[in-house]
Amino acid sequence: MSWLKEVFGTEKAIIAMCHFQAMPGDPHYDAGKGMRWVVEKAKEDLCALQEGGVDAVMFSNEFSLPYLTKVKTETTAAMANVIGELKQYLSIPFGVNVLWDPIASLDLAAATDAKFIREIMSGVYASDFGLWNTNSGEVARHRAELKRDDIKLLYNIVPEAAQYLAGRDIRSIAKTTVFNCQPDGICVSGATAGSATDMSVLAAVKETIPNTVVLANTGCRKETIEGILKIADAAVVGTTFKYDGKFENQTDVRRVKEFMNVVKAFRS
Repeated sequence: MSWLKEVFGTEKAIIAMCHFQAMPGDPHYDAGKGMRWVVEKAKEDLCALQEGGVDAVMFSNEFSLPYLTKVKTETTAAMANVIGELKQYLSIPFGVNVLWDPIASLDLAAATDAKFIREIMSGVYASDFGLWNTNSGEVARHRAELKRDDIKLLYNIVPEAAQYLAGRDIRSIAKTTVFNCQPDGICVSGATAGSATDMSVLAAVKETIPNTVVLANTGCRKETIEGILKIADAAVVGTTFKYDGKFENQTDVRRVKEFMNVVKAFRS
C-alpha cells in the first residue's frame, strides 16, 4: 500500500486544483477588487470541489501568469493569506504549488500545514520562462530545515511548456530521478494546463518505477479518467472541473460530481 491511503484516505486519489486569481505583484491583479475578491473566488471553487466529492485539493497561483521560477515574497504572503481565510471551510487534505518555485512552495506548505507540494525540482530545461534550472538537493535540505519531513514532494518530470535541455528518454529520467532525488511521487504532464497526459508516456513511467507513486498531472477528463487510473496511482485535475471545461472559468460542481461518480465506480 502506498502513502496515498494514509494521506488522502484512498488509493487512486483525485487531487483537485483550486486556482487563485492574480494577486498583488502579478501583472493581471485587479487592485479595484482587491484581495477580498481573490479570497471569495477561491472559496467558491473550494466549496464546489468539496461538494463534488474530490479526495484532496491543491492551491496554486495559476493566474500569476507569466510565471517566475523564483517568486516574489508578496506572492507567497498573499497565498498564505488566502489559505488562512479558507481553512475554516476545508474538510479534505490539501497541498500547495507556488509556480514555479519549490522553496517558496515548501515555505507556504510549512506555514499553512499543507500535506504536499508539487513542483519542478529536478532537471534542466529550455522553457517559455527561459533557461530553467533546479536543485533537488537544496529542496530536500530546506524541507529538513523546516522540520517538515512529512510534507510529500511530488516531482513533475515532464514540465509544462518546457523540454529537457539534453535529449533523454522518459524511462531514464524517471529511473534516475527516483534514485537520485527520492521523490514521494512523480507527476507526468501534457504541454499545458488542461492538455492531455500522453498515455504511453504515463505507462512507460509507471512500468519503470512500479514502487513509486505516479500521478497523471494534466488533461484528465470524465471520458478518460478510468483508463488513466488503470495506469496511474492518482490524478491531479483542474480544467475539466470548470464551467465548459475552460481554464479561465470557475468550478462547476455538476462537472465535479459527474467526474467523481466515474472515479468512485472505478474504485469500487
